[in-house]
Amino acid sequence: MATVKYTYLGPAGTFCEQALLTLPGPAAEPEHNRIPATNVDAALQLVRDGEVDAAVVPIENSVEGGVSATLDAIAAGDSLHIVAEAVIPVTFQLAALPGITSLGEIQTISTHGHAWAQCRQWAQNTIPNVDFLPASSTAAGALGLLEENPAYQAAICSPLVAERHNLNVLAERIEDNQGAVTRFVMVQKPGRIPEATGSDKSTIVVELTHDRPGGLREILDHFATRGVNLTRIESRPTGTGLGQYFFSIDLEGHISEPRVEEVLHGLHRISTYIRYLGSYPSATPVVVNVPPHATPEAYQAADAWLQEILEGGKPA
Repeated sequence: MATVKYTYLGPAGTFCEQALLTLPGPAAEPEHNRIPATNVDAALQLVRDGEVDAAVVPIENSVEGGVSATLDAIAAGDSLHIVAEAVIPVTFQLAALPGITSLGEIQTISTHGHAWAQCRQWAQNTIPNVDFLPASSTAAGALGLLEENPAYQAAICSPLVAERHNLNVLAERIEDNQGAVTRFVMVQKPGRIPEATGSDKSTIVVELTHDRPGGLREILDHFATRGVNLTRIESRPTGTGLGQYFFSIDLEGHISEPRVEEVLHGLHRISTYIRYLGSYPSATPVVVNVPPHATPEAYQAADAWLQEILEGGKPA
């Protein structure tokens, strides 16, 4: 049986590793087949280079919105497809160096920027004069405490990494928004698209052809007229100049559905750049309310009607 390798935003102990372990494929593989990457770009490059079969990376947080590093990295470069997603509850602990037992001893905290944003109010209320030092991940910030002469006294991290490395936990559940979640996606090279389940999402990237009045509305009209609901839409700069943006979009539905196919057809005609990033089962049940005019039966009836006209009116 062929070995399957996975990568994720590391080091070990991140919420990303936790998400990886909730997915059936990675959870069944031995630990040495799960390789941590230093950042999102590095993880996706391992997939593009064929060093691993798939990567799990964060794409959206219920507090901070889209993860820009992921949105940008999968929108450019060699094409990649999302084949699965996982939604993980996010809770944080404040872990400190051994020997530090009170909040008053902490001058600087390190963690990932998204984690800091989710705990900023707690820090302001509890240790208002503390400085923030960004880390590449929550686990990286925590592991830095174990290095010789670290530049900070505490880190905000997941319970998993604090437990694994026997860190001194000073406070638990310090997130400002109880019930926050982060969404992670599994990404691999384009191949067989997962079968439709009836509770699916698709992700695409669409670039606005010209910066003009009504440009975004023209894109959105293709979804509205075909009864396709959007679950996320975000603008990201193309990097080619001010005012130049692409839109990263998640939608309810699978590419095999006629209404989704029609959306992609329409967008392809009006956009200079469109990238399909995959259709995959939703991690949380989606009740897709398809209006009568957008059902497969409605499309089939319209096709049959038009075909009848064409066949009956063919020139001699």
